[in-house]
Amino acid sequence: MISDLIDRYFAAVNAEDWPALQGLFAADAVMAATGAPIRRGREAVLAHYPQVLARFPEHMDTPTRRLDCGDTVVVEIAFAGRLHDGRAITFDAVDVFDLAGGRIARLSSWYDTAAVSAAIRG
Repeated sequence: MISDLIDRYFAAVNAEDWPALQGLFAADAVMAATGAPIRRGREAVLAHYPQVLARFPEHMDTPTRRLDCGDTVVVEIAFAGRLHDGRAITFDAVDVFDLAGGRIARLSSWYDTAAVSAAIRG
């Protein structure tokens, strides 16, 4: 079940399927993303995705390594996408999922914000 939840998370993010993503988060979910304010509650967490991904009309998060530890799952990710001007962008990230009741209760997302900002600026 945990494996399926994480797989559905990445499928929903990659497809920008926000209704499917909504069903994966607990009502009181918390998101801590590098460089962004902490978001509390499912609606606040879900608002993060279209806002951040708007910079990348093409994007794909590919999980490359996963560590399961009880109700916590750590996933290394290779991000590949394109900016609005067609430039390719790639970077590595790490997501830490804390699960409860079959849903994502907390998600922290980590990546080198300075390097990504520099790549976006060109």
